[in-house]
Amino acid sequence: MNLSADKILHKVKNARPREECGVFAVYGHTNAAELTYYGLYALQHRGQESAGIASFNPLKLHFEVFRGMGLVSQVFDTHTLSSLQGTMSIGHVRYSTTGSSTLLNAQPIVVSCSKGDLALAHNGNIVNAASIRRELENKGSIFQTTSDSEVILHLMAQPTKEDILGSFINALKKVKGAFSCVLLTRKGIMAARDPFGFRPLCLGKIENGYVISSETCAFDLIHAEYLRDIEPGEIISIGEDGLHSYSLNEAEHRKAFCIFEYVYFARPDSNISGLNVSKARIQMGRELAKLYPVDADIVVPVPDSGNYAALGYSEQSAIPYYPAFVRNHYIGRTFIQPTQLIRDFSVRIKLNLIQQAIKGKRVIVVDDSIVRGTTARARVVNLREAGAKEVHIRVSCPPHRFPCHYGIDFPNPKSLLANQLAPEDICKYLGADSIGYLSYEAMIKACSEAHTDFCTACFTGNYPVDFDPNLDKLILERRSFLENFS
Repeated sequence: MNLSADKILHKVKNARPREECGVFAVYGHTNAAELTYYGLYALQHRGQESAGIASFNPLKLHFEVFRGMGLVSQVFDTHTLSSLQGTMSIGHVRYSTTGSSTLLNAQPIVVSCSKGDLALAHNGNIVNAASIRRELENKGSIFQTTSDSEVILHLMAQPTKEDILGSFINALKKVKGAFSCVLLTRKGIMAARDPFGFRPLCLGKIENGYVISSETCAFDLIHAEYLRDIEPGEIISIGEDGLHSYSLNEAEHRKAFCIFEYVYFARPDSNISGLNVSKARIQMGRELAKLYPVDADIVVPVPDSGNYAALGYSEQSAIPYYPAFVRNHYIGRTFIQPTQLIRDFSVRIKLNLIQQAIKGKRVIVVDDSIVRGTTARARVVNLREAGAKEVHIRVSCPPHRFPCHYGIDFPNPKSLLANQLAPEDICKYLGADSIGYLSYEAMIKACSEAHTDFCTACFTGNYPVDFDPNLDKLILERRSFLENFS
C-alpha cells in the first residue's frame, strides 16, 4: 500500500484498544460495601469510565445503590459508602463496550420485577443482545439503558414458575457471547461465567464470607483467600444455605479464554487459570528475544504493560534492562490540549524520558502491542531527540487485525495499522531501525502453563461464537437497526 505517513496518522488517530469491565461481590461480611470499594479500586485498570456499588439493606429491606462517572476514588467517599448498608454487595467498574459512556449505562443495573429486587454487574459482550431486545420490546418490555447487560434482567423477569436461580440459568442459556457477571438478590449472590470462559472470574473467602472478583489481585488488597477460578459455564449461588455450584453447559464447549488478558489487560499480580500474568509476560519477552535478537545496549520497557515482557527480553538476551520511560501516574481524565506549543503533548504528558540513559545508546523498546501506531511513532521521535543511536521495536504479541466482540473495545479493523502496512513498512512509518512481533505460536507457548485454551480472534479472525456482521458498540442505540433487525 502507498499510504503516506500523514494519511495513516489521520486514519489511525483514534484506534486504540480500550479496557473492558471489572466486577466484584461480597457475601456475609459486615463491611460488604467497603470491601467492594477496595475490590473495585484494585480492578480500576479494567475500566475508568464509571463505577457503582449496590448492597442489600436488611433493616430497610431494599437495595441501596450508588453509581457515578469517573474513577472509583472520584465516585465514592465516606458518606456514600456509609449509606450502602448490609452484609452483601456487588460492584462494577466500566469501560463501555456496548452502549455509550453515560451515567444511564453505569452498573450495577438495579430493577424490581416479578422475581423481586435484582442488581446485575457484567463483564463481556452479549453478541445476540439486539435480537433478544427486539423480541422483548415487541412483548412490551421497556429498557432503561442501551447496555447489552440489561437483556439478562429482562429475560429473568419473564413470567415463569421458576425461582430466581432457575430464571437466571435459563436467561444465561439464551444469551450468546461473553459474560462474567454477578447478581445480587435479597437472599444472596450469584455469579456466572459463560461456557467458553472468555473473561476471568474467581472465588475467594474472607472470614465467614465469600468474595467474587474479575481478578485475584483484588483478593490480595482485602486479605481474602483465593479458593479457585469459577469454571467456564459454571453458576455459583451463595446464600444462607451455603455455596452451591451449577452447570450451564448442555454440551461440551471448548474453552476460549481471551489471551489478550495475559498480554495487556489483566494486572501482572493476578493469577488466571493457574498462570501468573507477570510470568506469562516474562515468557513472552523471552520468546520475543529468541525470535528477534539484535545487538543493542539497553532494553527499555513501555510502562506499565510492557515492563515484564521487557524484563524477559533482557534476561534472555543478557542485554541490560533500563526503565528509561518515566510514567506520570497523576494524569486526570481530561486535560487542556495545547495547539503546537508542545509537540507530541498527549504522549509526553504520560511518558517522559531519562535522556542521559538514552544518549548514544542502541535501544530496544518493548511494548505489549501496537494498534494505531501513533504513540509508538511519537516515542521513536522522542528517543531520537534524546540521542538514541538506534531504535529497535519489539512487540510482545502478534499484529492486531480483527475487532473483538467479546468484551474489549477494539477499533474498526480498517483503522488497525497492521491491516494497512506490511511489517517492513510499519517499521519505516514508525521511524525505527527494526521491528519484531511475537509470533502466534510463541505467544501460545508463553502461556502454555495456563489450564485453558484461548480465544485469539483479534489476531486470527477465528471467532468461537458467531455474531451479526452489523454488531458494534452502539448497536442498541441505532433504533432504525433494532426496528429492522431480523
